[in-house]
Amino acid sequence: MIDLNALLAFAIASFLIVVVPGPTVTVIIANSLRAGSKAGLLNVAGTQFGILSMITILAVGLNTVVAIVGEAFIVLKVVGALYLIWLGVKLWRADGSLGEADPNLARRSSWGYFWQGFVVIWSNPKALFLFGAFIPQFVSTSGNPAMQTVLLGATFVVVATVCDSVYAFAAGRTGGWLNRRNIRLVERVSGTCLIGGGLWMLAARRAA
Repeated sequence: MIDLNALLAFAIASFLIVVVPGPTVTVIIANSLRAGSKAGLLNVAGTQFGILSMITILAVGLNTVVAIVGEAFIVLKVVGALYLIWLGVKLWRADGSLGEADPNLARRSSWGYFWQGFVVIWSNPKALFLFGAFIPQFVSTSGNPAMQTVLLGATFVVVATVCDSVYAFAAGRTGGWLNRRNIRLVERVSGTCLIGGGLWMLAARRAA
């Protein structure tokens, strides 16, 4: 089973990743500005459904990797740590423009907003790579990799649902605070934490 401290660290790292607006959050904000918070929340539901399907695939894949080639799992963790550092550097170089959503998107039905969220998360190839690089950092080979992945994935979904829903409610009521300056601050803070976390993970792998 996953250590409680590791689970807490994962939840914090998940928050740092989710809180920065990306393609999915941009769509959520745009639809909330255009059609109200309900549209954004339906996007959130579709997005999380897509993430759950990704987690399921990842759980099966990790179980196979650990069972067949344990060394490959260690390599995957190193690659994941490097990816977090790269993601942090990218956030530092960003200009906050991800927070400027287009409010003129066409209106959709309730199911249309749901499936739009699902399609957006799956159309972003970085999403599956993120889970493949990020979640293994917190999985121990001494336990059941699949079960640990499901637990970590469920934790990520809870964090993402809360953060994305806040964006939907905020944009649906007033999008004034979603300006480039505020988003830029979030990007820098999250980027710094992700770089630090990636370096710490690399150091831990080297010391192990």
